[in-house]
Amino acid sequence: MQPLLQGVLFGLLVAVSLGPAFFSLLQTSVSRGFKAGFFMAVGIALSDISIIALSYMGISKLISNPENQLIVGIIGGIILAIFGLVTFTKRPAKQINDNMADNSIKPSKSLNPLAFTIKGYFLNIANPFLIIFWMGIMSYVSANYGLESKTVISFFSGTIMTIFGTDIIKSFVGNKIKKYLKPKVLIWFNRIVGIILMASAVILISRVLYDLYAV
Repeated sequence: MQPLLQGVLFGLLVAVSLGPAFFSLLQTSVSRGFKAGFFMAVGIALSDISIIALSYMGISKLISNPENQLIVGIIGGIILAIFGLVTFTKRPAKQINDNMADNSIKPSKSLNPLAFTIKGYFLNIANPFLIIFWMGIMSYVSANYGLESKTVISFFSGTIMTIFGTDIIKSFVGNKIKKYLKPKVLIWFNRIVGIILMASAVILISRVLYDLYAV
């Protein structure tokens, strides 16, 4: 039972971190509703599971190479920058026209679950430092419990379930607060999230370049 409980604690640690995925998940829930946020949370969970599985199979040896870290960091930074630019320039024109009378925000009726799942997956996996984090956690599990499949599954089940559960709560909260937001507020919210994502991209690329060329 101890590995499961420690997995839950690590899940809470990840859940409270204010990374790009956190802000994007909240913004998606506010602008598109709870279901959109839910499917994005599914994508985030799937990306975490993918990283954990790769770490378990020993992919850490590949990522530990500084040159490979640079490539992954630049690709991840580009993905974050694209998401940030799209979010920054996103203008909910339909919602503004439909809700000018009561100044409320309503999510669009059209919803593509797969699109939001893919968005959550790649937005989360684009951060190579998250990959390094999961590899570090895998090392922790290995050092303390060994790499028996039952122990690993128990630990990371607690972690992923905790992260997924808190992401659902974030989506629920984002969906609930949207009725208090006027269209202009939503536009500025999109811009702030977009700036955060683009700034994260710049920081990400700068860090991998610094780590590679620092003496």
